Amino acid sequence: MWLSRRTRFAGVSAASAAVLSMTLAGCSDDGAGESGSAPPVRAGTTSGAAAPSPTPSPTRSYALSEAPATIPSVRSHQAARGPGWSRTADSGVVVAKGSEELSDEGRLLAQELKLAYRGTVAAGPGDVELALAGNGAAESYTLTTSGGKVRITGPDEAGVFYGTRTLKQSVRSGGSMPEGVVRDRPDRPQRGLNLDIARKHFTAGWIEDRLREMADLKLNQLGLHFSDDQAFRIESDSHPEVVSEQHLTKDEVRRIVTLAERLHITVVGEIDSPGHLGAVMRAHPQLQLRNTQGVPRQGAIDISKPESARIVDDLLREYTALFPGAWFHVGADEYQALTVSNPQASYPQLAQAARQKYGDGATIQDLAEGWLNDRAAVVREAKKIPKAWNDGFFSGGVVTADKGIEVEYWTGKEIGARPPQEYLAEGRRVVNLNDEFLYYVLGEPNQFTYPTGRRIYEQWTPLVLRGTEPVPEKYSDQILGGRFAVWCDLANSQTQAQVAAGIRRPLQATAQKLWDPRQPSRSWQSFESLAQKLG
Repeated sequence: MWLSRRTRFAGVSAASAAVLSMTLAGCSDDGAGESGSAPPVRAGTTSGAAAPSPTPSPTRSYALSEAPATIPSVRSHQAARGPGWSRTADSGVVVAKGSEELSDEGRLLAQELKLAYRGTVAAGPGDVELALAGNGAAESYTLTTSGGKVRITGPDEAGVFYGTRTLKQSVRSGGSMPEGVVRDRPDRPQRGLNLDIARKHFTAGWIEDRLREMADLKLNQLGLHFSDDQAFRIESDSHPEVVSEQHLTKDEVRRIVTLAERLHITVVGEIDSPGHLGAVMRAHPQLQLRNTQGVPRQGAIDISKPESARIVDDLLREYTALFPGAWFHVGADEYQALTVSNPQASYPQLAQAARQKYGDGATIQDLAEGWLNDRAAVVREAKKIPKAWNDGFFSGGVVTADKGIEVEYWTGKEIGARPPQEYLAEGRRVVNLNDEFLYYVLGEPNQFTYPTGRRIYEQWTPLVLRGTEPVPEKYSDQILGGRFAVWCDLANSQTQAQVAAGIRRPLQATAQKLWDPRQPSRSWQSFESLAQKLG
């Protein structure tokens, strides 16, 4: 609370000035003097009559600010009294000297808020300033609103970018940025969306629109499952014969990756093997796994044949080069050779290959686990971290999956799937894609139902890896984050537009729960109302 001192008086003596100052200091917010205070004497008055009191200029008092309304919510807001920040005709976006690498973030924010981008100059009245500063956690930021300006700082570009998302959302939801200081950071390092573009073709433009939505939600990872039984959806130079008619060109993928990098999102490609390779084997039928009666198993490649490894490794080397991010996904789930009652009898060629490679006690399970390790080694040669689905990790065999492969835990229903605590107890790092909450399966086959944002918001946390029960808190640091997943089992059940609309609320709820570990302070109704404002 403050009072204007812009009261004019001429020829005032030091004593009179002191009286006047004390009187004004005792005024209430509307300028009236407190009861019992004496009026000041105007300098130069010779008569004994008291001169009229000067009237202070009108003043404004501000209530303590409230946290900005955003999704995800900010983790800390230090309230203050003041007008906050609103756009004016003179407002602009500037970058602090020494932080020139933030120019992309500055230009994007200026475009979104319809402000001038002024580059590396001193911040003026009404400006937003971006700066790299501090030694905080990765992706953290501090946003300070004071004196009619906004200053966003962070230890890395991603953190400053997320600060601009907070400002953008606050303006959209409330018209301004509240006075005070926001200190914010994510709870989990991996936060994202997984998209099945193999079973259903999605255009490059549609995927780019999802990237922009993800960025505003501070999500940082997009998984692209582009090879499956139904189709292979990205142009190939090493094996063009496997590519489906509808597909993304490599130029389109590069465009997607370029936009993702600007938005601080990593695109993670996935070639699933040794199952889910039907599209590849349509061009190479000699690699199809067959039992002793010659019956083929859907999607399963014969991993006893050296040519099978060669073609998959060709593709892995090609696409690890196309996707520059830190990870690549090698699948490993649902290998159909392991779903029959007696795999060794049904597939003697696999059993023989296992014994030859790993010794007399080895089984087909060991051959499959060795396949996973070999494909992960190819990914590591490309300087990337391999990921694989949890039901590709087995126990009790001769061969053990490499500990450096990140476990993408999606289900406890498949063959080989174990409770998540077992993976965690082995010291493995896990990413949460719990099919009970985070699987949006087109057409709702196999008892799947479309997940709701409300259920995720009210019941799911990153610790809920399987079903509805959380794992013990002691494992929390091993859970790297999670992704909401779209699977297109019945591809024609929804259009691209329907998918985009259907996943909007669940994705917003997922973003909230991956960013802030606390129980949300907003009710679901309040959250949904805010989500509608933000679009």
